[in-house]
Amino acid sequence: MTMRVVLTAETAPEELARLFQRPALEDMEVAPSVQARTAEIFGEPLSPSQAVARIAAAVRERGDAAVVQLARSIDGLDVTPERFFVGEDEIEAAYREAKPEMVAAIRRARDNIRRAHEAQLRRDWWMTMPSGAVLGQRYVPLERVAACVPGGRFPLVSTALMAVVPARVAGVREVIVATPARGEGRIDPYLLIAAREAGADRILRIGGAHGVAALAYGTETIPAVDKIVGPGNVFVQLAKKHVFGRVGIDSIAGPSEILVLADETAPPAFVAADLLSQAEHDTEAAAWLITTDAGLAQAVAAEVERQLAALPEPAVARASLERWGRVAVCRDLDEAVDLANRLAPEHLELMLKEPQAVLPRLAHAGAVFIGPHSPEVMGDYIAGLNHILPTNGTARFASQLSVDDFVRRVGVVAYTQDAFLAEARDAARLADIEGLVAHARAVHVRLDALAQPLPGAGAPQGR
Repeated sequence: MTMRVVLTAETAPEELARLFQRPALEDMEVAPSVQARTAEIFGEPLSPSQAVARIAAAVRERGDAAVVQLARSIDGLDVTPERFFVGEDEIEAAYREAKPEMVAAIRRARDNIRRAHEAQLRRDWWMTMPSGAVLGQRYVPLERVAACVPGGRFPLVSTALMAVVPARVAGVREVIVATPARGEGRIDPYLLIAAREAGADRILRIGGAHGVAALAYGTETIPAVDKIVGPGNVFVQLAKKHVFGRVGIDSIAGPSEILVLADETAPPAFVAADLLSQAEHDTEAAAWLITTDAGLAQAVAAEVERQLAALPEPAVARASLERWGRVAVCRDLDEAVDLANRLAPEHLELMLKEPQAVLPRLAHAGAVFIGPHSPEVMGDYIAGLNHILPTNGTARFASQLSVDDFVRRVGVVAYTQDAFLAEARDAARLADIEGLVAHARAVHVRLDALAQPLPGAGAPQGR
């Protein structure tokens, strides 16, 4: 059996946590082939974090020249700075090559994503305090952002839409998509179309840690951005972590994960298909089933084996399930909900008789999908809410990508003279408590000025 089945009644809590808990990104093992390739590129064995630090330093110090050299050694891509960005002729060729029904699907997804994210737009607000002071908050779009879009084994067209459309809705002035080119600089035509339809201004054919570093530090050809968002492999995510502070980032996302919370009413074929939909992403992806029904657990495990055998390329999904495929059979629904909250999954599907009754009790999840006809893949592609989500338990404190990720909140304070006089002495007293003399003085200098008679006060009035 590919997926491991555990009975919570027979498993100590510590053991259960160990079975489900995945390592932090820095501690995640990379495949031996990746380790060998890293040693070949850098001339010595390096961890992913060490390799990212080397790459970032090279790009920061040598700019375009480092990007050219790293693209050649890491991606096998021969490219000059003049061809870092995709030309208009390539985009036009992509449209000529594309099937109309595929472009229509891209546009439908784009429109749904736009509608959902327009609903997230915030409005500036203003209020008058009892003192008479006016407070407010403005929402100001970022000026330039970059979206990392995987384009290797799977050209993630949907991610281009999910990352770019919210930025456009937020009012970002310039959006750059960064995606690794294949072969002789080719990018999947549908990925180019999705980036254009979403509203990207430019498409950078450089991905990986070197693309992230170039966008963070800027080079002679690649402009520095204010924020970098989007998914990617361990090197991309560690690069985002490395440059954080120089630029903003959305999150440090690990491999994908799905948790199906189900009872005896769930169709085993649906559950198995949804588990496999995430397992095929990556050998480190996690697919979890938590159920109150032992019969369902066995049926899903068998159905996973059947559907897995029918996949044209099952190796990645099988490796994922062998490493991180888990089925937990709980004693009751309370225990199942508690375990789901502890795992805080990226995607949480509810295939329960009464899912709406359980929903308020589920505090931790990146996105929730309710009912047998709301598979996670609908959220991936077309529902409209964002599929760039917190992973590896970070849904305890993080949220899906949204319009909020592309704006800054700017506070505004306006005191009239009377409002200042009403609260100034208390402000000075608080400064005195903290021992910040100059802070208090900034209040007293105004109080002293206001205590003086106005120039000309008391002088005879002219006729």
